[in-house]
Amino acid sequence: EILGGADTPYEKGIFNLEIVVPERYPFEPPKIRFLTPIYHPNIDSAGRICLDVLKLPPKGAWRPSLNISTLLSSIQLLMAEPNPDDPLMADIVRELRF
Repeated sequence: EILGGADTPYEKGIFNLEIVVPERYPFEPPKIRFLTPIYHPNIDSAGRICLDVLKLPPKGAWRPSLNISTLLSSIQLLMAEPNPDDPLMADIVRELRF
C-alpha cells in the first residue's frame, strides 16, 4: 500500500496495490496496479497505471537498476503530479484543465 501525499486530493488516503514480479525481474518491470479505486487521469478503472518506468524500452523507461521502492515513489509522484499528455482517462484530463 501507499499513502496519498500531503497537499494532494489523495491526502490521508491509503491505496492498496497489487505487485506481480515477473520471472525475468529485474530485466522486466513488475506489473503494478491499484486495487483501491482512484480518480486519476493516468490510472484507469481497472487500476492500470500509465507510467513510463513500468514499461520496457523503447516506449518505456524501465531499466534493471530500478527497484520496487523507486517505482512506488514514482507512483506517488504521479498521484501528486498527473501527466495530462499521456492519459488513460481522457475525460478526467479535460476536467483537470478547467
